[in-house]
Amino acid sequence: MATTKNPFLDFDPTKFFDPSKFMDLSKLMSDYRLPGMDIEAMLAAQRRNVEALTAANQLAVEGVQAVLRRQGEILRQSLEEASSMMSELMAAGTPEDKVAKQAELVKGAFEKAIANMKEMAEMVAKSNSEAAEVLSNRVKESIEEVKIQIAKSMPKKG
Repeated sequence: MATTKNPFLDFDPTKFFDPSKFMDLSKLMSDYRLPGMDIEAMLAAQRRNVEALTAANQLAVEGVQAVLRRQGEILRQSLEEASSMMSELMAAGTPEDKVAKQAELVKGAFEKAIANMKEMAEMVAKSNSEAAEVLSNRVKESIEEVKIQIAKSMPKKG
């Protein structure tokens, strides 16, 4: 199979992203020390940022899974209730009884649907809130870390 060479791109871009070719960032940064900058602290802070993002994503995924499970349960219950309603409607006697029974069943189904929608909304809001709290706490910690680094890098007065 013949390969064509790109005159504007004189290297194989797939090799550029080979993980075995990546350098150790901390080693690279240690060669270029900036006065007053704690590279190890900066790298540790970035690790904590990634950990916070991972935790927030995990909470979001777990929330979506919980909502999907509950939706499945609601669907199953709804199908069972619909079958039961049909049996009840067929069993009623007079047309007036059937209309009254149908109105009662529709009202109950509507109230149940509203309660289910409220439950789903609360589950999503809780999941979002938990994920946002993880990120918010990390932002607060990060701001404190930056303040500490700035204080350390400032020349001492006196």
